[in-house]
Parts: sequence; C-alpha cells; structure tokens
Amino acid sequence: MTAPHDTSTTAPARGEPTSRRPPRWLPRALFMAAVAVYLGAFGWYAIDTLQGLAVNLLIAFFLTLALDPVVVWCVRRGWNRRLAAATALGGSLGAITLVLALFGNLFVQQLVQLLENVPVIYADVQNLAAERFGVVIPDSGDLVRDILTTFGNDVASGALVFGTTVIGGLFALLTILLVTYYLLAAGPRFRAAVCRWLTPERQQEVLTLWEITQVKVSDFINSRIVLAALSSAFTLVFLLVLRTPYALPLAVFVGVVSQFVPTIGTYLGGALPIVVALTSQGLPQALGVLAFVIAYQQLENLYFSPKVSARALEMNPAVSFVAVLGFGALFGALGAFLALPVAATIQATANTYLRRHTLIESHMLQDPVRRRRDAARETGTTSAP
Repeated sequence: MTAPHDTSTTAPARGEPTSRRPPRWLPRALFMAAVAVYLGAFGWYAIDTLQGLAVNLLIAFFLTLALDPVVVWCVRRGWNRRLAAATALGGSLGAITLVLALFGNLFVQQLVQLLENVPVIYADVQNLAAERFGVVIPDSGDLVRDILTTFGNDVASGALVFGTTVIGGLFALLTILLVTYYLLAAGPRFRAAVCRWLTPERQQEVLTLWEITQVKVSDFINSRIVLAALSSAFTLVFLLVLRTPYALPLAVFVGVVSQFVPTIGTYLGGALPIVVALTSQGLPQALGVLAFVIAYQQLENLYFSPKVSARALEMNPAVSFVAVLGFGALFGALGAFLALPVAATIQATANTYLRRHTLIESHMLQDPVRRRRDAARETGTTSAP
C-alpha cells in the first residue's frame, strides 16, 4: 500500500500565479516592437530627408508627360528615340534661353528699378491710407527694424546658407533634366519594365491609365502655358499703352499667377500692377488697370480658355484651389506649382476606374429656373422669366 503524495508544497495557493517566469512570447514581442519603432522612425526620417528628391522626380515626370508627344512625333518620322528626346529637351531649353536673351535684360533692369522704388511706393501707399482712410501705417524704417528684430537670426542664417542653396538648386536642376531625358529616351522600355511585374490584365489597366494620364496632363500643362503667354502678352500691351512703369515684369507676373493659381489667381496677379499704377500714375490709371483685369478675365473665360483647353482636363475651381493650398502647405512653392498637374492626374485616374451612373429624377439636382425651362422646351411653350 503506497502512501499518498504530499502536494502541500507544490500546489499553488489560491490567487497566486502558477509561475513567476515571464511568458515565452514576451521577449519576441518586445524585440518586434523595438524593430517596428526603429523602422517607423527611420521611415519618417527618410521621408523628411527625401522630400526634395521626390519633388524633383515629380517635376521630371510631368516634364516627361509634357514633352513625350513631341518625342513620339519625331519617332514616327524616323528619328532615333534618344535623339528625339535630346532634341525635345534641348529645344525646350533653347526656347527658354532665347526668351530670356530677348527679354531678360529688360526684365532684370525693370525688376531692379521696381525693387529700388519699393520704399517710394510704400511711402505713397502710406500717405494715401492716412489722407483718405485715416489709417496709420508704420514707417518703412520702423517696419524694417521690427522685421530684423524678429527675424534677424533667420536672416543671418539664411545669408550664410545662400551659397549652399544655390549649389543645391543647380544640383536639383541637373537631376530634373537628367531624369527627364532618361524617361523620354526610355519611353516604351520603361513602361515594359514596369509591366513585367504585372499580370496581363493588370498590364492592360496600367497602360490604359498611363495613356489617359499622359494625354490629359500634357494637354493641361500645355494649355496653361499658352494661356499664361496670352495673358502676359495682352497685359504687356495694355500697360505699355497706359505707360505704366515696369510693364514687362508686371505682365509676366500677371500671366504666371493668373494661370497657376486657380480661382483667385487673376485678381492676385492683377493686384500688383494696380498698386504700381496707383502709386506711380494716379487713381484713373489704377482704375483702368482694374477694368482691364476684369475685362480680360471675361474674354479668357468666354473665348481663349474654351479654345485652348478644348482637350484639357477641366477641374472644379474649388477642388483645384484646395489642391494648390494643400500641396503648397506640404511642399512649398514647388508643391503649389505642381498641384494642378497632380490633381489632373488624380482626376484622370478617377475617370478611368470609377463608374458613373445615370442620375435619378430629383428636384435637388437642378435649379428651379432650369427645371421650368426644360419643361417648357419639352412642351414647346415659353416659360416665364
């Protein structure tokens, strides 16, 4: 007969843990958590560090989309693709250089004169505000001292890194040009390299999306450039007729801002020549510039823009304005400049992959006047105004 086992020393008391050792999975979980934190911190650092490179690559991509139709046109006529890419890129740089050579000297001279006369213009605005509106604007000297007091350290550090910024800008320009050339020269080979990683069904979708995006974005960018040139030319002629000083830099400013800042760009661009005309010529000339800005905006909306942008991708003004604000906040001035092409790409993607349905009959989908006119048109009667 065997004696019963004594379990008084081995059985745990009620409420006490069965073992004081940590679970076997705890070291592995701690290690994985540490690795995840490290990878997250490294990824955040990499995104912040490579932000400038990403912007440069994005610029090169959109330049490729804009210049690729020229390269394709040359290739169809028997050109070698590399030669066509070099010709398209070099021709664009040559055209820009020619414009700068023709107008650059005059532009720089007038811009320097405008900057030199900024204190005089500021004093005129100060006197005008005090005499007509009773608003006291601080003197320019006090304003400069306040700015130096507040931002003096930033100005000094900015002056120290100016040379580094210039070198960085040249390096960024070289990067953009080289990537643009390689993408143009590769052409179908680059798309083939991407499609090799996809199934045939996905390849067809990617190529269709690529073609639609390329056509729409290229047309969009080219239409903006044409409209900016038209706006600058008409503004230059009007300012020369009005004998407003600094006509050329003011006209270029109006053309660029009016086309690449949506919705309010025309009025933001027109504000500067209005101020210059007001301070250097008088109130009648300033009102004349204001009337020209409004009249040209109507002419562009009714005639120029429908003709030039017939194939371009139209966007809702509110969407484009929010896109500019968002990209400007994320990537600065270059982000604001690239916001419209990026938004055009996103909209082209949505138009390709998102399905649209037939609208139902609802009073919420039409204005009341429009509904009465449609009903009158269907019955053959005339509606009341």
